[in-house]
Amino acid sequence: MGQELKRKTTVIGHRNPDTDSICSAICYANLKRLVTGDEYIPGRAGHVNGETQFVLDYFGVEQPKLVEDVRTQVKDIEIRKTKGVAGSISLKMAWKIMQENNVVTIPSVREDGALEGLITVGDITKTYMNIYDSSILSKANTQYSNIIETLEADLIVGDENAYFDRGKVLVAAANPDLMEFYIEPHDLVILGNRYESQLCAIEMGADCIIVCEGAGVSRTIKKIAQDRGTTVIATTYDTYTVARLINQSMPISYFMTREHLITFDSDDYIDEIKEVMASKRHRDFPILDKNGCYLGMISRRNLLGAKGKQVILVDHNEKNQAVAGVEGAEILEIIDHHRLGTVQTMAPVFFRNQPLGCTATIIYQMYREAGVEIEQKIAGLLCSAIISDTLLFRSPTCTSVDERAARELAQIAGLDIEKYAVQMFSAGSNLKDKGDEEIFYQDFKRFTSGKVTFAVGQITSLDENELKALKPRMLAYMQRSHETDNLNMIFFMLTNILTESTELLCVGQGAVQLAAKAFHLDQDEETEKSEPVVSLPGVVSRKKQLIPELMLAEQM
Repeated sequence: MGQELKRKTTVIGHRNPDTDSICSAICYANLKRLVTGDEYIPGRAGHVNGETQFVLDYFGVEQPKLVEDVRTQVKDIEIRKTKGVAGSISLKMAWKIMQENNVVTIPSVREDGALEGLITVGDITKTYMNIYDSSILSKANTQYSNIIETLEADLIVGDENAYFDRGKVLVAAANPDLMEFYIEPHDLVILGNRYESQLCAIEMGADCIIVCEGAGVSRTIKKIAQDRGTTVIATTYDTYTVARLINQSMPISYFMTREHLITFDSDDYIDEIKEVMASKRHRDFPILDKNGCYLGMISRRNLLGAKGKQVILVDHNEKNQAVAGVEGAEILEIIDHHRLGTVQTMAPVFFRNQPLGCTATIIYQMYREAGVEIEQKIAGLLCSAIISDTLLFRSPTCTSVDERAARELAQIAGLDIEKYAVQMFSAGSNLKDKGDEEIFYQDFKRFTSGKVTFAVGQITSLDENELKALKPRMLAYMQRSHETDNLNMIFFMLTNILTESTELLCVGQGAVQLAAKAFHLDQDEETEKSEPVVSLPGVVSRKKQLIPELMLAEQM
């Protein structure tokens, strides 16, 4: 039977996440869980910046799990939960398990869960068709308990936990005088009810005799067998049937494949394992967890109905900002406040896009619409996101709806919103211990306009001197990044929250000219500057003030 999967949904923001992206994912996942009772998990598509970490620490909330790829993995699909068996079980038992479960492969698993090997229908068939060695039973180190089980027999004398590990198997069809010439010490002898044959086999040093057809075993034979250390087994089967069945008592460990096993990890992506499966003749492949323990089996058929991961996108709707693999995911919802982008979905989705300053404002509205009480911690996260995205209501993207929501949330969270905002922005602009790369990609987004691909990073700070010191570092890093990031242009906003202004660093052919054109500046004057920097007083919003102007200018 396949494993019944209770599918979970990941709620996730954009790459290089900001406070709104992280807090909105956490709060919306919480709302969906409360409303539906299903499993919604917040995720993050990148590292948490200093400002956001301050917010999470302030309200005692853990970072969402890092999700770098949402392609379908083995753990997302139904796998066959074929139970692992011990390598000591008999071929007959293995065959029975295969028939009962309608499988052709059984995994042998140790007590600690580690995969030991695989036994297939083909392996069992070979034991019938290809084995002519009368010593095979002892070479396979067959336990007497397996023989008893296979022959549906009774143990008369001996220890069922002992092993038949020396000698050959033979049928005593001749009279006792002739038997003396072909029975050797340690053999296993299949015989009938003749007292003389039983006694002869024991005296010749047989390790085991199997008495067939339900024949009785006398006290004398039992006593002699006990004294000589001979195991005595009695079965109702006739000698032909016993001779035919006894090879089925051998342990699967002797025949199973142990080396060069093709296994997959539960975290493997199915589009990467398809080629491996197609190139092999095996029907089934074992799945292991990250510790190497056996989980189940997978076949090509399992991949046919594989569904993508269930995902809800917040704070973005563009493919180049989304987590890797989103094109193969099952997008259920998009909650955003940006321009319409390029994310394509395989089916209609719930899409809520409002011209507000922050995604968290939309999610606040959804809590109210659902009649769900907003707890203090959630209120704090939503309020922090609005403060961050609107620069405490200074950004032109901010609306009266955003401010009202933030102030009500601050009241629920017990925040002095102005004092808290200063603490939060200070945490975000504390760049002393950060390297150039970390600062550069802290809030970094890619955009496409026609055939031009560009990216815009942004740092907001309360400290003018910090921004001045940062300028030469970022320009130098941008030059290096431009050579490797496959972008036509790169822009970086050094935004001063107090003066509500931005210095825009420009790298790439035509970048300065495009910025000057976008903001109606003297292009010759900007081009002649020693530094490729454009001063933009009153500009603080990437989304509303910078990106639309750049795209409009590029298309003109």
